[in-house]
Amino acid sequence: MSIFIVDDNVTNQMIIRAILTKAGYADTRIASSARELFDMLGMDGGTSAEVPVDLILMDMMMPEIDGLEACRRIQAETRFKDVPIIFVTAVGDSNKLAEALDAGASDYVMKPINKLELLARMRSALRLKHEKDWHKERDKRIRYELELAKQVQRSVLSDPIRDRSIEIEASYRPSSELAGDYYAWFRIDANRYGVMLLDMMGHGISSSLVCMFISSVLRDLVMRVNDPVEVMQELNKYMGGLYRPDELINYYFTAIFVVIDTKNRQLEYMNAGHPAGFIAAGGEVVYMEPTGPAIGLFKRLEVKKVSLSYEAGTELFLYTDGLLDALEGSDCVTSELAEAVRKKQGQGLGPDEWVESLLEERGGEKQRDDICMVHAVLH
Repeated sequence: MSIFIVDDNVTNQMIIRAILTKAGYADTRIASSARELFDMLGMDGGTSAEVPVDLILMDMMMPEIDGLEACRRIQAETRFKDVPIIFVTAVGDSNKLAEALDAGASDYVMKPINKLELLARMRSALRLKHEKDWHKERDKRIRYELELAKQVQRSVLSDPIRDRSIEIEASYRPSSELAGDYYAWFRIDANRYGVMLLDMMGHGISSSLVCMFISSVLRDLVMRVNDPVEVMQELNKYMGGLYRPDELINYYFTAIFVVIDTKNRQLEYMNAGHPAGFIAAGGEVVYMEPTGPAIGLFKRLEVKKVSLSYEAGTELFLYTDGLLDALEGSDCVTSELAEAVRKKQGQGLGPDEWVESLLEERGGEKQRDDICMVHAVLH
């Protein structure tokens, strides 16, 4: 533990150092002025290497740069912002002492020095610094773990597909480090693809963990059960397994699952409480309205699937309600997106460009929730 004693009076330096040494504080350093302290700390372009500092005991009245100004400069340095500064002073003016605390000082001790008082105030300041250091280290560790979790979450998202019969990609814009949106697509057999887009309740760590859980079971599930209704019902069972009667939160998600048959140019979909996607071709739009409730709300999921035919050049658009929120709660976002498609279809736009186009038309992005759009071109 490193403690700096800053005082222009040699006698005061010796008294304070003796008190600290006797109390077991062996690492003490002396500075006779604020300028010397700055140099020792590597401030103001000082040539000295930076040294660790846990506490500063500083006189208020010093030549050239007084203790108040020195305190302000030290507190302005990010790396020293949490270092406690205790003024050891003969100044009894209450206004000056209040000014010292406003400048960032942790405490003050009056001269002549009372040994017990000085040590007690030091222990209090050092405890506070220890707590701050602990929280900073914890926050640093959490940020690292969040970054790792974000990388893991993104690694399970599907890569774009660009085959002769189908092209699929997504625009993915989390509102925080971890998102509650998830998309995936799978090649079921030589001619069929399964496409899933879901939006978990809320966002952040808990929603992300549930998304990761769903992603872990979905791939195997789609390979075993490719009927959209059965897939949704199985997912509903998994979500039911997460429910605990003693918990206030019951997790659920909206989702739309589409099976695309590229050989017969047919698709089947099931929409579980999700914003209506649509397919567009030749200026015509067919909406994919909800056909059942959200996943996880009820023990039994009553759903139905819808079959549609499509022609070459048809485009599929699926999106989460974060896009709706970004459009200031517009209730006609689907029709607005459809109108944008009519104007620009055939220009080879990807999902990022479609999202940007729609947001720009509404005056720019105002994102409050995760935004995700899945876009497919069916040849």
